[in-house]
Amino acid sequence: MFVVWEPVLPTDWFAPSTAGLARVHDRRVQQYWDKSRLLSKAMGEKDKSSIVWDFVAVYAPGSLWNDMPPKPFYEDGPVVRVVSALTQAVERVSAQPAQRR
Repeated sequence: MFVVWEPVLPTDWFAPSTAGLARVHDRRVQQYWDKSRLLSKAMGEKDKSSIVWDFVAVYAPGSLWNDMPPKPFYEDGPVVRVVSALTQAVERVSAQPAQRR
């Protein structure tokens, strides 16, 4: 799992602190700081009103990102409101065989 932090709010203009990173405590998670919001732009950000943030996406095993991100198996947000549905989606997609593309 990847967690991507990006500057959105006035308090977000620096990479997350150790305390911020500790909010996600699963050792399988890799966390990244995307200062330029490149991921948000790849996912459709055109201006400040279309920034992609506080969002989760689950991709099927073997999904490849080419010019554009693939269609997610599950997507929703804000994160705090979809934890249960996200957990269920991860369990369902984890049971699927990897896609060959």
